[in-house]
Amino acid sequence: MLDRIDFEPVFFAPFVSSSMKVETNWIDYNGHLNVAYYTLIFDRALDEALCLLGLGPAYARGRGASFFTGESHIRYARELAPDSPVRVTMRLLDYDEKRLHLFQSLHHARDGWVSATSEQITLHVDLGSRRVVPFPDDVLERIATMRAAHAGLPPLDGVGRKVSMPSRS
Repeated sequence: MLDRIDFEPVFFAPFVSSSMKVETNWIDYNGHLNVAYYTLIFDRALDEALCLLGLGPAYARGRGASFFTGESHIRYARELAPDSPVRVTMRLLDYDEKRLHLFQSLHHARDGWVSATSEQITLHVDLGSRRVVPFPDDVLERIATMRAAHAGLPPLDGVGRKVSMPSRS
């Protein structure tokens, strides 16, 4: 993973993570990937995308700011078995001066089907004050470039869904 950015990034639409593998110790007593590790996989892919934006570990050390997840909604569509190869695609749906709205899809890397999706709002946080703060101008420029690359993609199924149960009456 990139630790710093010293080049003009190219933003693929959507962003595609490196390949990962479902580790055997992530499998629960039901014989499939435990819910906690879906979050881990999504988080690792997000870290790759943030590094491409220049917002990785070096940014946190050098500028004293980083990202916290403010809200997340994961939908589980299909089980993943041990040793399954996976990749995550990510789209930047929107942003403002302090937040990113992201949508990720977890794919079986060989067969292509979607196992889960994650929609989230991430917050740009000053690590000293632990408060949400605006992005620096240079970061906003890269975010705008990524958003422009993703803006032409077709609509996604499931964006903005709420968690609820239909009434029984």
